[in-house]
Amino acid sequence: MNELPTAARQNITSGTIWEDLMGYSRAVRLGNWVAVAGTTATDEHGQVVGPGDPYQQTIYAIRKIERALNQAGAALDDVIRTRVFIVNQPDWEAVTRAHGEIFNAIRPANTLVVVKALIGDEYLVEVEVDALIRDSQ
Repeated sequence: MNELPTAARQNITSGTIWEDLMGYSRAVRLGNWVAVAGTTATDEHGQVVGPGDPYQQTIYAIRKIERALNQAGAALDDVIRTRVFIVNQPDWEAVTRAHGEIFNAIRPANTLVVVKALIGDEYLVEVEVDALIRDSQ
């Protein structure tokens, strides 16, 4: 039987109480792969950034994702997949504009889904990503 090579696992935390309470990490790196959990526009004090503004919430969430990627040794250029969840279908234009401003040159695979609700009424968008760090050659 062939065994897959093992890689060290690195859990990245942002220090929120929710990570310990729910038992998750902001991001996980395993080998060259980094998965970043669903991310909302919540600041370090637990406050929503950009209430009522889907564009601002998307930008903030992606920048928060970028910080987690950097902690894992990755960058936005390494993102190969994004998943975006919105609660109001008409917000898709503002959300995709924000996504496009950051990822236009990178062009990851993307899914945009309208959902019934997110964890709090003030959240309009949640973003998660997968990244693959390329070996330096």
